[in-house]
Amino acid sequence: MYTRSLTLTALVAAGLLALSGCSSTPTPVETTAVAADALTVSDAWIKASDTGMTGAFGELNNSSATDITVVAASSDAAATVELHEVITGDDGNSLMQQKEGGFVVPAEGTHALEPGADHLMFMELTDKLEPGQTVSITLELSDGSTVKIEAPVKQYAGANESYAPGHGEPTDGSDSSMDNESTEH
Repeated sequence: MYTRSLTLTALVAAGLLALSGCSSTPTPVETTAVAADALTVSDAWIKASDTGMTGAFGELNNSSATDITVVAASSDAAATVELHEVITGDDGNSLMQQKEGGFVVPAEGTHALEPGADHLMFMELTDKLEPGQTVSITLELSDGSTVKIEAPVKQYAGANESYAPGHGEPTDGSDSSMDNESTEH
């Protein structure tokens, strides 16, 4: 009988231990951070312009362990803001065109937005952009989150590129404020 009591006590103790494992402290639920939490922009600036178009530049910084893609941009300073790249055309000249797929900022890396390279193209400016002003820009990321930045307006001369057909050129050729062969922005 003593053996039965010992066996029964051991079974009850094992059962209680098993049940106490089920009532342990709940494991915290992992939440997925939005890409906007990991993307910052440093050294942002926009080129001064009286009319037409201009470019915005800076460095996109990704502090996360996964790539982040900027898919669109907007600003009250322009009717349209496009993501642009500069490529070398068949004739060897630099051509500016819309960047398909957006700007990919590598995990724990950077992506430069520079004159003569990838940049934000402000089209149909709503007003003059003069040195000393600050322009608000919203970047939209592939996960739907957004990053708002402030970019000072600066005077800049350089980065002469031609527009790829259909990108930046006036559609009827009547805009005398733009040189369709090469455009500084």
